[in-house]
This record gives sequence, structure tokens and C-alpha cells, in this order.
Amino acid sequence: MDLDYLLSAAVTLFVVVDPLGLAPAFLAVTEGLPAAARTHVGPRATLIAVVVLVGAALVGEWLLHHLGIGLPAFRIAGGLLLFAVASEMVLGVRIERQSREAEQAIEERVRHVAAFPLAIPLMAGPGALTAAILLAGQAGSLARLGLLIGVIVVVCALCLLVFRFAGRLSRFLGITGNVVLSRLLGVLLAALAVQYVIDGAKAVWG
Repeated sequence: MDLDYLLSAAVTLFVVVDPLGLAPAFLAVTEGLPAAARTHVGPRATLIAVVVLVGAALVGEWLLHHLGIGLPAFRIAGGLLLFAVASEMVLGVRIERQSREAEQAIEERVRHVAAFPLAIPLMAGPGALTAAILLAGQAGSLARLGLLIGVIVVVCALCLLVFRFAGRLSRFLGITGNVVLSRLLGVLLAALAVQYVIDGAKAVWG
């Protein structure tokens, strides 16, 4: 039944993407951005994640097959890239833009942060891409594929809602709180990155 498929897709993607769990990561990767610039990161990241996940659902399996790329490779590559960002957070060497900088430079960083690591691999990560491809393979009809795309949009919209409230939390914490939180979250992101690599390695050599 379509209802069973809808529930399966909704639960799977909600658990894998974990919108609520993205709030700390959003605060960490946008730390140092002016408040006005930070408000643009969430919508950009959400749009990118929707496009990537919908694309994975529509052509992901076909593309990977023809390129000879396995899903474990996504896990390992995403983990390594995410670890690089996490290490910069922990060591405090991330490049921070000041509000007095040129608007063009601010806009450039907004785009970079929204695309990586927020949209990829935190929102549209290896797990979410895998889930989208597998669920699309189980669809069996255009109607169910449409339901899957709708679920992807809703889950990403929930992420955007969480990002909105994350900004209020940042203002509540203040400068010192944000610095401490950034370091702590860097450690958590590093652990997540290592887990990505481990999962990918297990899939390859397990």
C-alpha cells in the first residue's frame, strides 16, 4: 500500500537525516558569521540538500553503476572531508569573517558553508543518499516516487525550521558559549567523520 511506503520513507529519512540533531552542527559551522549572513545559510543548505537527495532518488543508482562508484566510497570520502572541518573547529583555526569585511566575501563564505559541510555531508550524507536510492528502488511506480520526493522535501523543511531556532540559541549563549560549543561540537563531528570512514571500510572489506 502507498501508506505503508509513505510511512517507511518518512521514518527512514527522518531518522537518517536527523533534523533535530543538526542544530548543534549548524551553530558550529556558522560560528563567526554575522547574524544577517547566517540567516541565508539555512535556506541555501536546505535547497542544495533537496536537489541532491531528489537527484539521488531519480538517477542515483543508474549514475553510480555507470561510473563504477560504490556507496562505501561516499561514506569514506564524506568522512575524510568532514574530519578536516571538525579538526579546524577543535583547533580553533577556522577562518572567521568579521562583519566589517566586504559583502562579497561574506556571501562567498555563506555559499561555501551552506554547500559543505552543512548540506553535504551533514544533511545529504552517505546515509541519506543510500536511503534515497534504496527507497526509490522500492517505489515501483511514479506515484510512490512522487511520495518519496515529497517526504524528502518535508524532512529538509524540518531541518530549515531547526536552523531558524538554532540562531536564537546562539544569541542566548553569547560569544564565550559559542566558542566553547564550537570546540565540543568539533569533537563530536570528528567522531561522526571517523564513523563514516569505519562504515565505508566495513562495507568494502567486511
